[in-house]
Amino acid sequence: MSIFCDVDLPDDAMRALRAGLGERDVRWSKSPQRSNLVASGPDPQIRGAHVVFGQPDAAALGDASSLRWIHLTSAGYTRFDDDEIRSVLRTRGIVLTTSSSVYADPCAEHLLAMILALGRSLPASLDEQRGARRWLAADRRAESRLLRGQRVVVLGFGAIARRLIELLAPFQMEIAVLRREPRGDEPCRVLRLAELADTLTATDHLVDCLPENARTRGFVDGPLLSRLPARARFYNVGRGSTVDETALLGALAARSLDAAYLDVTAREPLARDHPLWSAPRCYLTPHSAGGRADEFLALVEHFLYNLARFETGDSLRDRVI
Repeated sequence: MSIFCDVDLPDDAMRALRAGLGERDVRWSKSPQRSNLVASGPDPQIRGAHVVFGQPDAAALGDASSLRWIHLTSAGYTRFDDDEIRSVLRTRGIVLTTSSSVYADPCAEHLLAMILALGRSLPASLDEQRGARRWLAADRRAESRLLRGQRVVVLGFGAIARRLIELLAPFQMEIAVLRREPRGDEPCRVLRLAELADTLTATDHLVDCLPENARTRGFVDGPLLSRLPARARFYNVGRGSTVDETALLGALAARSLDAAYLDVTAREPLARDHPLWSAPRCYLTPHSAGGRADEFLALVEHFLYNLARFETGDSLRDRVI
C-alpha cells in the first residue's frame, strides 16, 4: 500500500508521522501545504497512491486510479462537498475522512468562551480598562445574564456542534440543532428547515457551525437575521461564506441584533479597512477557534489511528463518505 502525503509539518509532528508510518511506502509531496485551508495542487506522485493524507486537489482524483482513502487535515471538506465529486467517490469506493475530532474541543471551547464573555459583559469591561477606566459596576452587573434557560440554536451538527452541546449541558440551556439529515443520535431537539424561522423568534444565541457548500453559502442572510429578537447574539466558527456580511453589519447598526462573535469571515485575512473591524458590538478572532498548542501532533495521531483501523478493515473516525 502506497501513501501520498502533502502536509508540511513542524519538526516534532513530522518525526511522529515518520515514526508512525514505519516501513510503509510513502510518497512525499514536493510542494506540501502547512495550511489546511488550501489545496496542495497537482502532483504526479499521487498516481498509484492508495491513501492520501493532507489537502489534495479534488481535480487530482482522476489521476489517482488506485486511490482507496482520502484523509483531510481539516474539519471541513468544502472542495469535496459537491454532488459530482461525492458521486465519483462513492462509485469508485473511495473513503473520505476529516480531522473534525481534532478541532471539536478547541472550537467548542472557543464558542463557550464567546458565549460566557458576552454573558458576563467582559468586552465592555475590557473597553473601560483600555479606555476611560470608569468603574461602572452597576452597569456591568445589570447587563450580565445567566445562561440557564436561554435558548440556543446551532446551525449544523458535526463534531464541533456535538461537543459544544456537551459543554453547554451543565448550564441548563434549551438547545436545538438544524441538521440536513437527522439520524436520531442527536442529544437535543432537531429542527427541520421549515421550523427554523419560527424558532428563531425566541432564540438568544444563534451558533453557525455550517460547512461551505452550494446550499449553505449566504445561508445567514437578512431575512434570517430579521427573525431574531434584538437581544440575540450570533456566533460563527463555521465558514465565513455562510453569512451575508452586509446584512450582518446592517443588523448590528440597527441594533436588531445584540452582538456578533466571528472567528471566520468571507475573505481571510480580513482587510484592514473592512467595516467588520469597527462594527458596533462585533468581536473578531482570526480563524483561531480550532487552534491548540499540539495541533499538528494531534493531526498526525488522528491519521495514524485511522490508518491502523483502515488496514484492519475497521470503521474510521470522522468518516464523511
